[in-house]
Amino acid sequence: MTLKPGDPAPDFSGITSDGSRVGLKDFRGRKLVLYFYPMDDTPGCTAQACSLRDHNREIVDKGAAILGVSAQSQDSHQRFAAKYRLAFPLLVDTDQTVAKAYDAAGSGLFGVARGLLGVNRRITYIIDERGMIARVIDDPDTAGHGEQVLKYL
Repeated sequence: MTLKPGDPAPDFSGITSDGSRVGLKDFRGRKLVLYFYPMDDTPGCTAQACSLRDHNREIVDKGAAILGVSAQSQDSHQRFAAKYRLAFPLLVDTDQTVAKAYDAAGSGLFGVARGLLGVNRRITYIIDERGMIARVIDDPDTAGHGEQVLKYL
């Protein structure tokens, strides 16, 4: 199922890089930039995370929070977040439950391969204050993702 603007965002809950439990309900009343990325500490994923980090203050000023999601472990997320001084949490989704709900695990043969490798596809959802999908960024510009997100908030 492909999510589109106007659809309700699938509920989720999980542990973040800092050990906190977080779920979609925690973001009610503000926007959420929920971004799925393939793997911690790889060139494209690092560029994307750093672009969001560099624009975090502007994103927060527009009433949004950022939450990154990939299938790596909490330890991997902690190292990645510390290395690049990320000011937003990364959700641990080792079984790709959240990725599957948001069509970030992929489908068909590519989805099976992604599942075996534990790699999400790169996609970003902007979820509005009511928990509805407001925007889908299917092919994020990794180096300019912060600017891309700001354009849609």
